[in-house]
Amino acid sequence: MSGDRGPVDVRHITPDGVTRCRPDDLESLLAGPGLVWIDVRYWDAETARFLGRRLGLHPRTTNDCAHRNPVPKLQVHADHSFVVLHAPERGRHGHVHHVEVDQLVGRNWLLTVHGPMNDAVTLDAAYVETSAIARKLESGRLRPTTAHELSAALVAALIGRLVDLLTALTEEVWVLERQVTGGHVGDPEQFLEELFGVRHGLLAIGTMAALSREVYGRMARTVCFGEAGTARLADLEDRFRHVAAMADGQREYLQGVIEFYQTRTGTKMTIAAERLAVIAAVTLPITALSSVLGMNVIVNESTQVGPLAAILAVMLVMSGILLVWTKRKGWW
Repeated sequence: MSGDRGPVDVRHITPDGVTRCRPDDLESLLAGPGLVWIDVRYWDAETARFLGRRLGLHPRTTNDCAHRNPVPKLQVHADHSFVVLHAPERGRHGHVHHVEVDQLVGRNWLLTVHGPMNDAVTLDAAYVETSAIARKLESGRLRPTTAHELSAALVAALIGRLVDLLTALTEEVWVLERQVTGGHVGDPEQFLEELFGVRHGLLAIGTMAALSREVYGRMARTVCFGEAGTARLADLEDRFRHVAAMADGQREYLQGVIEFYQTRTGTKMTIAAERLAVIAAVTLPITALSSVLGMNVIVNESTQVGPLAAILAVMLVMSGILLVWTKRKGWW
């Protein structure tokens, strides 16, 4: 099993600092003082056997680490808990990728696994939270003494990632709202794509936060980290609830902007259709008379000027009457 450049990265955390260790030292590290953080960059059969044997992982857990988990979840075992969360990564055309972050929280160890991802997502997107925690550990800004404290710091980084994307989407909502209220005259189809793309992003953030909130609410209720960790779990649940509420609020606001734009566009189309109907109504009597009498009055051996003038006068009178009637109806 490789070390720094391999799939498993081991850090031993003590009050004195953080030490990078080899995976083969795991057994001695776990038996001694301090906290052990094991970060798995990619999960394969060899890694599953190696860590499963040394950490006593449940077979169901090792299997779940190897496959994508579509929703966040919690599994509580005798000596460790398995938590699945998702972080957002913005893709093309408004799509938001769900980047899976798995945690196995033991007595004095934390195992983080980067779950399988869509090929369109870069590897750097999978290591955002763990890289942030590693930097804090190396700089001394973070010195956890328990596994659930280190886990909470990781989840806080994930929440920060949700908030960052929510902030970016909110700024886009403001720009789109100004364009709508300013009378957008561009391509309506492309503009609607932008509107719905931002709304989908807000919906994805709200869904991630809401599902994660349910997971941490259950963790707090079951006291899976003991009394000392319950308050921290409750705080994380509240922070997820806060993000979900803000995302839902922005989505509702954007939905109002979309409805305003669609209503205005639909009204313009209705007005255009009414004007076309007026044109059709005005020209209808002209078309009818010309189709019945035209061949007999004009297309003949000689044009009959008197009947032609009378027919034209009748056409003008009928068209005038229709114009007055449609005006009184408010059609134009």
